[in-house]
Amino acid sequence: MASKLTRFILFALLLGVVAGWAVNAAIDNGTPASAAQLKEIAGYFSIVTALFLRLIKMIIAPLVFSTLVVGIAHMGDTAALGRVGGRALGWFVFASLISLSLGLLLVNLLKPGVGIGLPIPPATAASGVATAAFNLKDFISHLVPASIVDAMATNEILQIVVFSVFFGVAITAVGERARPLVRGIEGLVQVMLQVTNYVMRVAPFAVFAAVASAIIEQGPRVLFSLGRFVGSFYFGLVLLWAILFGIAYIAVRGRAATLARYVRDPVVLAFSTASSEAAYPRTLEALERFGVPPRIASFVLPLGYSFNLDGSMMYMTFASIFIAQAYGINLGIGQEITMLLVLMITSKGIAGVPRASLVVIAATLSMFHIPEAGLLLILAVDHFLDMGRSATNVVGNTLASVLVARWEGALEPERPIDIEPPHAPSHVAPLAAGAEPGA
Repeated sequence: MASKLTRFILFALLLGVVAGWAVNAAIDNGTPASAAQLKEIAGYFSIVTALFLRLIKMIIAPLVFSTLVVGIAHMGDTAALGRVGGRALGWFVFASLISLSLGLLLVNLLKPGVGIGLPIPPATAASGVATAAFNLKDFISHLVPASIVDAMATNEILQIVVFSVFFGVAITAVGERARPLVRGIEGLVQVMLQVTNYVMRVAPFAVFAAVASAIIEQGPRVLFSLGRFVGSFYFGLVLLWAILFGIAYIAVRGRAATLARYVRDPVVLAFSTASSEAAYPRTLEALERFGVPPRIASFVLPLGYSFNLDGSMMYMTFASIFIAQAYGINLGIGQEITMLLVLMITSKGIAGVPRASLVVIAATLSMFHIPEAGLLLILAVDHFLDMGRSATNVVGNTLASVLVARWEGALEPERPIDIEPPHAPSHVAPLAAGAEPGA
């Protein structure tokens, strides 16, 4: 039985499609004036979505920091932290290769960019997407925040994770004297999860506005004109989901079906809002209810939001080769493998927010002499594709947390799905008298 939030979001999603289609059909007559009017109306609808995403951004930094620090403090020692981190990063690399390779294989087999029947933008046209060539020095130096205040202000998840790891390890090393600080951060977790409950009540309204806005401005025709590209990509996502849940079945056997039910809420939320960040708080709840210890979930999940965006990575190879096909550019197998490896590196640290992957694609296209203007072909349907890849990102990060917990031998029995989650994960319970913060 779906939760109330899921039912409301699904209803809002369908209502948004109907409302957006109706407005588009009533106004669109093919003239520039009607297109301008539709864009203006869509802009009003998007205000609600923008406010919701800003609310999500408002809670992400303190939630990631507090849950991660408390999780590390309860990890026990730095050896356990290193072991968990190593296993998580090892899986991220493996999952990245699966996602990128599947996208590369399917786009070459299905060839959605060949004979698309649409006007091809001039190679010199500007895509409107800011680009920057990949620079290893800048990438590595960007991992460490110059200021944690600035990192939190700009929601640089990877930098927040790095600072939180240092902070949590230091708390473990200090021991007894850091216990008051641990208790204070545990209280912060409780407060942030309560704030999250308030924010989630706005989700159905944001979903309605997001879908209606996209349909009003673009209309249903854009889905039909690029239907082969959209359909091919979603077929790839279905295969990727099958692979991921197949791995989950191998790891946890019959509990894989339960995992699918528990993760349904955050997946629907990510799909509806086209933002995997929007689903972060609900994903934490789902993992705890499934039996993943908060000390593992609160460490692996934020790390995955920078290193393990499976849906986004698959889209990068898919979209890049699609654009090359549309321009009649034939890439050799060596070039395609090189592109895959480049994307695996440049995708790390990408934000889990709408259209962030377009920046990485734009930078990669120029490296292989593919016209950046090809992005104009997919911009019209990118929102609908972003919905699918955001949901897939949530599935991939959920699986990563479950696998690490399984490998650590720490996976606990799940809680019944009809029991409401607590306001805070179990690891925020006060420490017993005389206990060390890392106990």
